[in-house]
Amino acid sequence: MVLSLLAIAVAAQTSKEAKQWLKKSEWSSLKKAKPHKTLNIDEFYRQYQKNKEQWDVLYQWLCNTDLLAIPKGKHPIEGSTLVASVEDSENGPLEKRGTESHRKKIDFQLVVKGTEGFALLDHESSTVKIPYDDKKDVMRYNFVKEKTNFFDVKAGQFVIFFPTDWHIAKLHNQKKNDDQKIRVIVVKMDYKE
Repeated sequence: MVLSLLAIAVAAQTSKEAKQWLKKSEWSSLKKAKPHKTLNIDEFYRQYQKNKEQWDVLYQWLCNTDLLAIPKGKHPIEGSTLVASVEDSENGPLEKRGTESHRKKIDFQLVVKGTEGFALLDHESSTVKIPYDDKKDVMRYNFVKEKTNFFDVKAGQFVIFFPTDWHIAKLHNQKKNDDQKIRVIVVKMDYKE
């Protein structure tokens, strides 16, 4: 009993620590990128501590790059092994979008223009559709639509999908004007155990 109370206290402390870090960190001052409310702040904080150099390089690149003017395509981020994929795309219907999760990489996705629709899958009701492919670092899922969390991410917001975040990207957003065109920056960050 005492050990479980201690574990709860440590988890609560970490959560409070992570929230304070996010609020005070450079991320909070980056006008081009604010975290979406679905962000797992504790995991972001842990990954940042384990791989600070890579996250800082990404932050600096975002600050120093005109994200609307940069041409679409893949752009190596100087001083790192990171590559920014600049995608001018369009959201699509759920039945035409694939599910995914990763084990080695973290998906950092910043919506630069438009509103992108996303979904987070419920682990209990989802099953493996295509087993993990080590070369592509991806696993695909069957899921129950009614137990899936659908949400929109507006321009200037970012989402981060960690290995436990089974997700779908580029879904029709819920805006009434049916504008589904988007510009997104996707960077695959190294996941540290």
